[in-house]
Amino acid sequence: MLRLYNTLTRKKEDFRPLKEGKINIFVCGPTVYDFSHLGHAKTYVQFDFIVRFLRAIGYKVFYLQNITDIYDKIIRKSQE
Repeated sequence: MLRLYNTLTRKKEDFRPLKEGKINIFVCGPTVYDFSHLGHAKTYVQFDFIVRFLRAIGYKVFYLQNITDIYDKIIRKSQE
């Protein structure tokens, strides 16, 4: 049994996926509006580790990560 810390309840709880043996993970990726930096890699590395771990212990994992949509800060930077 996999136990995780729930920040809402502040307790370790048994992990129970919505569908037995299957997990969907949706992650907000970086908002890229300037030069790349180490912080951009942090999300990729952390969730890659989590997905690999879950697969290694037998879960079928669907993993999706996006690149944040364009917004004013990105538009301003592109105009520079």
